[in-house]
Amino acid sequence: MRARRIMLDVLKGEAVFPPPLWMMRQAGRYLPEYRETRRRAGSFLDLCYDPDLAVEVTLQPIERFGFDASIVFSDILVVPHALGRDVRFEEGRGPLLTPISAAEIPALGSDMFHVNLEPVYETLRRLRVKLPDETTLIGFCGAPWTVATYMIAGHGTPDQAPTRLFAYREPGAFRQLLKVLADHSASYLIRQIEAGADVVQIFDSWSGVLDDASFERFCVEPVAEIVRQVRAVHPDVPIIGFPKGAGARYQSYREKTGATGLGIDWTVPLEAAKALQRQGAVQGNLDPLRLVAGGQALADGVEAILQALGNGPLIFNLGHGITPETPVAHVEAMVKQVRSAAR
Repeated sequence: MRARRIMLDVLKGEAVFPPPLWMMRQAGRYLPEYRETRRRAGSFLDLCYDPDLAVEVTLQPIERFGFDASIVFSDILVVPHALGRDVRFEEGRGPLLTPISAAEIPALGSDMFHVNLEPVYETLRRLRVKLPDETTLIGFCGAPWTVATYMIAGHGTPDQAPTRLFAYREPGAFRQLLKVLADHSASYLIRQIEAGADVVQIFDSWSGVLDDASFERFCVEPVAEIVRQVRAVHPDVPIIGFPKGAGARYQSYREKTGATGLGIDWTVPLEAAKALQRQGAVQGNLDPLRLVAGGQALADGVEAILQALGNGPLIFNLGHGITPETPVAHVEAMVKQVRSAAR
């Protein structure tokens, strides 16, 4: 009999206490064992595309902390890379891409898309065998808006001004880019599910920079299309949407995209999170810097979330990814506090 994967119960709307726990970017530079594997891999993309090493780093936080979920080690920019765009990662500078022009968008695509991403699918297949049976396996992609910001600017920017201007000046080309990304991202998630993912998450890290009309067109509509396509093939697989910085638009985002669970960032007031929880599972939302600080700041942050949201369907997580400077001991303290919590 298969062990219970409590994160799946929560995503069905069940309140489980203590709640299931995992962290965005839980396989990463705060772990000394990750830094050693990363050194052996060479480049960051080589690590993403080497199933042996990608499995190794994905399992590291599970072996150390026993999280209830494991997210496959990869990156949101493997999608444009698999579409044939130049993507590279430089230490200290992050991802760098050759900016795409409006004239190049109609030709965007690749017959080799799934061939290029086969290492990710192989990593998922191996993980499903190696993970403890009770551990939920998460696949993911970047939302079209967030991926497009890197493709157009060629790097991360503070407010995504280059992409906002492109969208205003070249609306037809930008809509086409979002459609290509939505269609390929949906296909990518479907393949991840077929390779073993129990849940998929869509990261929209830059949704918070958009005005109302742009949020609807660039964030909500493409994600709703991804959800529609994935559900057409795998109707019962939960989908978590994480529109970081969406603020007052979180509720309409869930209603319009159809996301099963809602990832919320640390700026969402807990009373607002409690209201969102009445519609279904929420995931979050500890400030990652409380985890860096540790001590009373960490304990207070964890306790506030458990008190406010612990009676409903909650997946305990950070409000964004863990930062590299986070002490491992602070993660251990957080896990212990969540796991030992009493109502």
